[in-house]
Amino acid sequence: MKVIILAGGFGTRLSEETNILPKPMLEIGGKPILWHIMKTYAFYGYKNFVLCMGYKSEVIKNYFINYELRNADVFVTLGSKSEKIFSECTHDEAGWQITLAETGIKSMTGARVRKIKNYIGDDPFFLLTYGDGVGDINIEELVSFHKSHGKMVTLTGVRPPGRFGELKIDNDGSTIIGFNEKPQASGGRINGGYFVCNREFLDILNDDEDLVLEDEPMKILIESGELKVYEHDGFWQPMDTSREYLLLNSLYEKGEAPWIKWIWPMPLNLL
Repeated sequence: MKVIILAGGFGTRLSEETNILPKPMLEIGGKPILWHIMKTYAFYGYKNFVLCMGYKSEVIKNYFINYELRNADVFVTLGSKSEKIFSECTHDEAGWQITLAETGIKSMTGARVRKIKNYIGDDPFFLLTYGDGVGDINIEELVSFHKSHGKMVTLTGVRPPGRFGELKIDNDGSTIIGFNEKPQASGGRINGGYFVCNREFLDILNDDEDLVLEDEPMKILIESGELKVYEHDGFWQPMDTSREYLLLNSLYEKGEAPWIKWIWPMPLNLL
């Protein structure tokens, strides 16, 4: 099952940082938040990624193309076009498969997903999330929940900072009957990303560059009863502002980063 990560936006609310780097490449503890998201999926065995890139895509490409060189001792002869890695790489990301897909500078979220349709192949399901939010979501439980209800799409509903809009959930506790990203939340849940989708969801998307994933496609799913919510009461935090950027780095520096599950043995304060 492939993991699709939306990593092409401008990150205008972090313009002081994103003038230099695309938002998914802003670092938490010396590693891009994109890397942290990928490590979360890899922890549960999902290591085949498709990155939907746009703004400053060359930064993301350079990071992963040179990943081995960055994590090993390297011998270089100046004037030569070759280099030799002569130490074992000091990373745990062996086996990651990463497709770096150019999905357009100005494409909206729905258009980006539509453009990577061919990379999903014949897989009946795919995972999808944003490139700017981390959480301690149990991906294994999320996938199992999606397969259990038989609907087309599951999104992870989280308890948010108040500036987000909220999901309206039916009395059965899992069917979404409304979706509003504008007003502030009042104790409900919002879209935290971390979707599981049936391949058929791609047929709902069209080729319009302005297609917003959270707009018309979600309305179609809601009207047809095909959108479910996986309720997550644990940690979830986007990195949309400077305050959130500093918060995530502070949690990491204090050893209080709940999304980090891939360290073993796990520090007691992260269990």
